[in-house]
Amino acid sequence: MGKRLDALLGRSFKTNKFKSLLNLALTRLSILKNQRQVRCTQATSDVTELLKLGHHENAYHRVDQVIKDQNALDVLFFIHGYFTLLIDRVHLFEHNRDCPDEILEAVSSLLFAASRIGEFPELQEIRNVLISRFGKDLAARSIELRHNCGVNPKIIQKLSTRHPPREVRMKVLKEIAAENNIVLKLEEASSTSTERTSSDVSKTKLTSEVKENEIGEGYELSDSVKRGKKKYKDVADAAQAAFESAAQAADAARAAVELSQFSPRGGGNSFSGSENKKPEQEGNGDDLQEGVVDVRIM
Repeated sequence: MGKRLDALLGRSFKTNKFKSLLNLALTRLSILKNQRQVRCTQATSDVTELLKLGHHENAYHRVDQVIKDQNALDVLFFIHGYFTLLIDRVHLFEHNRDCPDEILEAVSSLLFAASRIGEFPELQEIRNVLISRFGKDLAARSIELRHNCGVNPKIIQKLSTRHPPREVRMKVLKEIAAENNIVLKLEEASSTSTERTSSDVSKTKLTSEVKENEIGEGYELSDSVKRGKKKYKDVADAAQAAFESAAQAADAARAAVELSQFSPRGGGNSFSGSENKKPEQEGNGDDLQEGVVDVRIM
């Protein structure tokens, strides 16, 4: 019934036209592969030249372009194989509205690749034919990489926009260095940088711990109070303690003045420390009290 309906509506699949499109796409594909190969070779030459000049760090970063171009070239080879498979199995398009299992990977992978490659107009036309034949659901499942989408995992990996991991970069860089008999010194520099980074992290951590110990849960006073390990809840608490300490100091000074008035001359227990002081130089208690009050207010 479906085949008869397609014939009535003029929706019959044109096998020869599709085969011609695939062959045209293969011709374009050969051009793209040559262009990508040239770019890959040039990127590899740049990395080799940097290694010869001793710029190993720059070569390490430049190798990203080599990996990108090589991945794109590998995808084009996959597409070449899928085009060839569809040409051989083109008769399956005539009698099936659902994608047959034997060409599911090829169809799904081409739909996914077409959504990622923009420099291949024939691939876009093939994509439109596949969608019109097998429906938008298969296209959406392939492009969005849903469960059981059928897309080749290697194509997904090679068309990823993420930067290659360090292990992949180092592998490619070592291969290029080995082919040119160059001793790669990047690992030593990397290890030294890692040790320096670890040292900086340790210093930062130690500084943070010291600051935490100094600040604690409250506020500390100056060196004399820090030696006593006494902490205060807030600034008001610390100010109140300072005021009480000043008051105690004033009382002690007042008591010292009173005792000095009754102590014998030349005694060795005087707080003033001046055994031969004249009476007029000692001053009276009121003057000392006023001086203590001024200090306490300040």
